Parts: sequence; structure tokens; C-alpha cells
Amino acid sequence: MKVLVVNNAAPFIRGGAEELADHLVRKLNATDGVQAELLRVPFAWAPRERLIDEIVLNQAFQLYNVDRVIGLKFPAYLIPHQDKVLWLLHQFRQAYDLDIAGQSHLGDDPDGRAIRNAIQAADDQCFADCRRIFVNSPTTQGRLKKFNGFSSEVLYPPLNDEELFVPGEYGNYIFAGGRVAPGKRQHLLIEAMAKAKGDFRLVIAGPPESDAYAVELTALVERLDLKDRVELKFGFHPREDIARWAAGALACAYLPFDEDSVGYVTMEAFACAKAMLTVSDSGGLLEIVSERTGAVVAPTAEAVAEGMARLSEPSRARGLGEAAKTLWDEKGVTWDETIRRLLA
Repeated sequence: MKVLVVNNAAPFIRGGAEELADHLVRKLNATDGVQAELLRVPFAWAPRERLIDEIVLNQAFQLYNVDRVIGLKFPAYLIPHQDKVLWLLHQFRQAYDLDIAGQSHLGDDPDGRAIRNAIQAADDQCFADCRRIFVNSPTTQGRLKKFNGFSSEVLYPPLNDEELFVPGEYGNYIFAGGRVAPGKRQHLLIEAMAKAKGDFRLVIAGPPESDAYAVELTALVERLDLKDRVELKFGFHPREDIARWAAGALACAYLPFDEDSVGYVTMEAFACAKAMLTVSDSGGLLEIVSERTGAVVAPTAEAVAEGMARLSEPSRARGLGEAAKTLWDEKGVTWDETIRRLLA
């Protein structure tokens, strides 16, 4: 079977979806009787009028010598094929829930509404043509059903490089890995450190979505006089380093706004037996992050500081971290089962 995985490509932006696509192709190629390749389609969502061109471009693709297509993200999943399976990581949320939340760049003028309608119509046609629709979490599943009326099956992304993420010692820092972006709210972690009580540090490591946000965080650390307590490790890091920082942390932190899934940062923390600090509007994480496996607080600097203080107690951090690992192990999410379902 010749399998083509299709995903979009915003140049020089790389996150969990890109890691997942690479690992999916690698695991498919390790499966008997399967050849797989990844097609990354360049994607730009600004200016907003460009989105119509993106829809037309992907709908006009013609694929040859391909037995099955696995689509991941908009608009690449619009590429037509007679045997297409969707593993929906997320739709173009600016046309859906982010629009309702006032976080969309589409606008509410006639042109913005027309673009939004075009996106939803293209999605509906794509979903109707798919052989099966999988989603990466109940959050994504609910969003798909609410806005488009389509049912789906939850298929959790397995942990990449699972052999690297193992329990380690409990150090004196809280580790916040992953892409550095306003939507991930690393600034809130820094603001909380200025209010947090306890003898611990914060380590933020990951590629910035923009130079402007990296500059903002650096200035924030300096303005709050936190250079001795906050370490910023901007850039792409070897997976071995990410695993080492997670395994040696006292606890981990991840504060995205309405995340689609539990997130790789969460999975990596749980695999390393680390408690997770998150906030009440972080979406998919809340499926497994709770007071049993970490701390869930309000999205304010004061509340995050209080959560940090709670997780800075070594005995509590260890107990919650062990519970987190047990919970993740019980989920039994493996690449073998994932590949079996995607190819069925």
C-alpha cells in the first residue's frame, strides 16, 4: 500500500503537528507492505483573502500512484482522493471557535463572513468525502460535531521518541517546553514567577513563533528582575535535551489557550512522572491534568504562582508525578495500534 500523509507547511514554524507527521511517516514505512511519504503544502493565512486561494489550490491537487491519503490539517486535508482518511489535528479555528471567542482575523464584515462560509463549506465537503474521520482528542471531536455535524473516532497521538522520556530525579525547577507563542502564554509563567514563593526556578525551552514574542519575554524577565530565577532557552533543541530537562524537573508547566489535545508537552511530562501545571481554559489538557496529576488554576499570574508553589513541595510533586505516569500508561497509546486503525 502506498500512503501519502498530507499536512500544511508554514515556513520556519514547527510544532507538535510537524513532529507527528514525521513520526507517522516513519512508523508507516516500518510497517510490512507499506510505503509512505509526507507531502507538506505551503500555507499562508494572511492576508485573509489568501485563504480562498489556499482552498482552491488544495482542492485542485491531483494525486497519482497513491493508494491512501491521510490528511492532518487544513487546508492540506482538502486534497481530493478516492480513499482518504482524516486524522484531524484541528480545523482552521479562526473560522470556528476562535471566531466566537473574538480571536479571529477574519472580521465580521461581508468579506470576512464570505471567507468564513467558504472555509466551512470546503470542510463540510471534505468531511463528507472521507472514508473515516479520526480526531486527536475529545475536544477536537466535540468541536467537529458542534460546528460541522460530523461524527468521528478519537485516536490519540502516541508519544514520539518514547524511549527517551523516562522518569528521572526531581530537581529544583519547573520545566515549560514546547513552541513559544502568545497562545501558549509563557509570559503568564514569567509573571507568576515574580509572585511565586519558594526556592525554585523556571526553565522555558522551545522555538519562538516570532522574534517579537521572544523579545517580549526577554524584556519581561529583565523588567521583573528574574534573571536568576528564569532561564530562556529559545530555539530548536535535540530531543535528548528536551527529555533530559523534563526528566530532571520538579514539575512541568503548559498553559495553552484551548489546546486541541492533551499535547506533547503533557505526554512527555507524564511519561517522565512529572506533575503538570496548567490553567482552567487550556482545553484538551484537562482530560488528564487534574488535581490528581498536577494543578489546574485560573489563568492569572496570582493563581499560577499559587499553583507553582504547591508543585514546588517535593513530596507532593513526586506523588502527583507518579499518578500522572500511571494514568498515561493505563491509556495504552501505542504506534502499532495507531497504524492499524489508520490503515484498516
